[in-house]
Amino acid sequence: MNEERRRELGQFLRDRRVGLVRADHGLPPIGRSRTLGLRREELAAFAAVSVTWYTWLEQGRDINASRQVLESIARVLRLTPAEQSYVLALGGHGAVPATGTHVVDAVPAHLQALLDALDFPAFALTPGWGIAGWNHAYQKLYSRIAQVPPEERNLLWLVFNDPALRQMLPDWDITSRNFVAEFRAEAGPRLGSPAHTELITRLRDASAEFAGIWAGRVVLNFASRQRSFLHPEVGVLTFEQHRLVPSDVPDLHFVMYVPTAGTATTQRLAQLRNN
Repeated sequence: MNEERRRELGQFLRDRRVGLVRADHGLPPIGRSRTLGLRREELAAFAAVSVTWYTWLEQGRDINASRQVLESIARVLRLTPAEQSYVLALGGHGAVPATGTHVVDAVPAHLQALLDALDFPAFALTPGWGIAGWNHAYQKLYSRIAQVPPEERNLLWLVFNDPALRQMLPDWDITSRNFVAEFRAEAGPRLGSPAHTELITRLRDASAEFAGIWAGRVVLNFASRQRSFLHPEVGVLTFEQHRLVPSDVPDLHFVMYVPTAGTATTQRLAQLRNN
C-alpha cells in the first residue's frame, strides 16, 4: 500500500469503529451515556487480531494486512458489501490495479459508433470519471459538453462546478452525494496516484460542498436508478440510468439514460433532436 491508501484505510476503519452501537455487540455503555463506539482493544478481540497490530493499522503504519484479516475486521464493523470492497481495495486486495499505468482518455472508433447508434443520451467515463465521449442525444441534453475545456470535462467537476448543470438537477443534493460515494468506491486502488490526487485537490479547492461530502467517507456501489433533469427547452426529462462495461475496453464505462416508460421523455427527446 502507498502512504495515502494506508492513511485512508486507517481513517475509514476508525470512522466506522467509533460509529458502532455498543449494544449491538453485547457491550455496555462507556460511563453513563456513551453508547456508540468500540474501543480498539474491543474491536481487536472480536476480530481476533492483536491490539497493537490493529492500532498500527488505524494509524496508517506500513504493515501488511491480509485479505482474511481485513474481512474479519469488516465483519466486526458490519460493513456493507460496498464498504468491504473498498477496504479490501485499499489493502491491496481489489480487482483494479493500483498502478494506473494504462490511461484511457478517448473512446475507440468502434465504441463511439455504438454510442452514436443510440437515440437516447449516453456517454463514456474513464476510470477517473473523465467524460471521454458522448453521443448526439447527450449533447442535446447537456449542450455545454462540447464547449467545456478538456481538463474540466470530468463528471464530478461538472456536477459541483457548472451552475448550468446544477440547475438541471432538481435532486442535486442527492445526486451529488451518490456520485461522490460511488466515485470513492471505485477509486480506492488509485489513491495516491498523481491524477487522482490532483483531481481531489482541485475539487476540494473549488467546492466546499464537495470537500464536506468527501470528508464523510460514504461508500456506495453503482446501482441503476431513476434520474430526472429539468431541461431549459423541453422541461422535465425522466430516465433510468444504467451503466455498461465493454468487454474489450473495460476501463471505459458507458452511462446510458434510457427514457422512463409512461413519461413524455421520449417525445421531448425527439423534440430536442429536431431543434
